[in-house]
Amino acid sequence: MPTLEAPEERLRKFKYRGKDASARRHQRIVVSLQLRKAKKDEQALKRRNITSLSPDPASEQPTKEVSLTLQEIINGVNASDPDLYFQATQAARKLLSRERNPPLKLIVEAGLIPRLVEFLKSSLHPCLQFEAAWALTNIASGTSEQTRAVVEAGAIRPLVGLLSSPHMTVCEQAVWALGNIAGDGPELRDFVISSNAIPHLLALVSSTIPITFLRNITWTLSNLCRNKNPYPCQKAVEQMLPILSHLLQHKDSEVLSDTCWALSYLTEGSNERIGHVVDTGVLPRLVELMTSSELNVLTPSLRTMGNIVTGTDHQTQVAIDAGVLGVLPQLLIHPKSFIQKEAAWAVSNVAAGPHQHIQQLITCNMLPPLVALLKNGDFKVQKEAIWAVANFTTGGTVDQLIQLVRSGVLEPLVNLLTIQDAKIVIIILDIITFLLQAAEKLSEKENLCLLIEELGGVDRIEALQLHENQHVALTALSIIENHFCEEEENGTILPVLDQDHEFLKYLKNYQSSTASEPRTKP
Repeated sequence: MPTLEAPEERLRKFKYRGKDASARRHQRIVVSLQLRKAKKDEQALKRRNITSLSPDPASEQPTKEVSLTLQEIINGVNASDPDLYFQATQAARKLLSRERNPPLKLIVEAGLIPRLVEFLKSSLHPCLQFEAAWALTNIASGTSEQTRAVVEAGAIRPLVGLLSSPHMTVCEQAVWALGNIAGDGPELRDFVISSNAIPHLLALVSSTIPITFLRNITWTLSNLCRNKNPYPCQKAVEQMLPILSHLLQHKDSEVLSDTCWALSYLTEGSNERIGHVVDTGVLPRLVELMTSSELNVLTPSLRTMGNIVTGTDHQTQVAIDAGVLGVLPQLLIHPKSFIQKEAAWAVSNVAAGPHQHIQQLITCNMLPPLVALLKNGDFKVQKEAIWAVANFTTGGTVDQLIQLVRSGVLEPLVNLLTIQDAKIVIIILDIITFLLQAAEKLSEKENLCLLIEELGGVDRIEALQLHENQHVALTALSIIENHFCEEEENGTILPVLDQDHEFLKYLKNYQSSTASEPRTKP
């Protein structure tokens, strides 16, 4: 998650138990950019075809190995002799398929794209169509300017036409080219959609096509789900969701990965968008994939489920019913910190729901690994765990807050009061305030104050009164004045706690039958 400029902005980005519960319920904004791009290349926007051998789509026309200079390629592509422009097109494709430093810019500047687009329409020459489509695929894998040059030359409609080619290799190369174009951004994605590409792509999915072809189709579909401002239209989403649900049952990890990424894009944004995916019934399968040992499957399935639990309480409950809370504790202790972080983010959004959801977190033993992250996790992971505790604290019943204290959460929170991130320090101080208010309801505030004192919390909170950030200083001052001054004024000496201390025994014996109504942030 990004480091945001103010707690208020954070509240707008996540479900949170705030003053206005109805506003909180309806405020579902996209997950922050840093989390969404935890690995910049987690799913490639565009990709080049750098295969060294070209399959021959028309066996009756053998290919000839020809090495041409750039000028010879330019002359040949613009020639009227079919043999010459085929050889030149193939030579151009080979240049563009070089693994290192392909001359995309030179080919574009040479003005070859319109001629390559024209070759896409040569239905009597499938080898020429194939070579032209491959060359255009690799040009479209370049910069946005280069991709746009392919589109402006009129490539999309003939590429869509090639999706119906009787030659599978031609068809697959057209799929790849359209995937690169759609991956450039929302404008070109919508151009591909409006050209009626989706029905043709869906018609290609079958159990008989080669796995490499199915992978390309799935990746292209994921790019058609990708990007926002605007999101893909509802009609397109409704067209793709049934086949994505089908592909989610596949065994191939690449197909599963791109399908999960597609669903993660479709669950960004509004609760309505989340609802479309939830209604397909894919959540149990997503939970199953969250147990995968392959990171390329685990990461997008976790991302998708994380998006879903930012939705309505009902949508979150559907995720809970699908078993997500049974998987998250293990992901909180996953060896990869970015998995821990996304799992903690998902937990924080479940904790932002009603106290029934919080109780299910407790029942599923979520607190021990969450406390472990607060103690030992990377700082970015710790921040997500702090948000989970904050949501837990502001939305839980008094009994649930007692269980939170029993889990040992106070010690790592007190230790984190020394960090440099003022916004997170404020959140921790708010958590401590809520816990003190809960203890006061039970006439146990004094004993909780003793526990905080024993953990070194009072010294740290007092020091924060001199913090350079005014919000931190005032929050710390408020805690000291409202909860710790009376003992000092009366000359009371705070005793040292041990394992048999009255408050700790009280926590162990406290029964849930005394739980109060859910609390909201005042």
